[in-house]
Amino acid sequence: MILNHISIGTQDVVKAVAFYDSVLSTLSITQSHYIENVAAAYGEQYEFWVGSPCEGKASASNGAHVAFNAPSKESVDLFYSVAIELGATCEGKPGLRPEYGETYYAAFVRDLDGNKIEAVFN
Repeated sequence: MILNHISIGTQDVVKAVAFYDSVLSTLSITQSHYIENVAAAYGEQYEFWVGSPCEGKASASNGAHVAFNAPSKESVDLFYSVAIELGATCEGKPGLRPEYGETYYAAFVRDLDGNKIEAVFN
């Protein structure tokens, strides 16, 4: 991994943590650190963070997204369905993406704050 970590902002830490706890568990990713009402981290090395930005107002980036490795195609499907059930919006249903590789299977959603996230099995 060339990055130390990725952080995304949220307007509501409690709701975002509940969302990410459920959605990332479909990919066998668990919360590894929590600062009450400030932020949560996921992954063994705290690679992914969700929290309240220092400036106070979170906004989603256009063109950027975070992709999480999935252990199987079925986990990509589950990631997508759980995210949608919890209020995410569809940005690309689960399926093959041959433009990224012959076996690239992924799904894209926007979280509760509009951040674009992806689950990918390759």
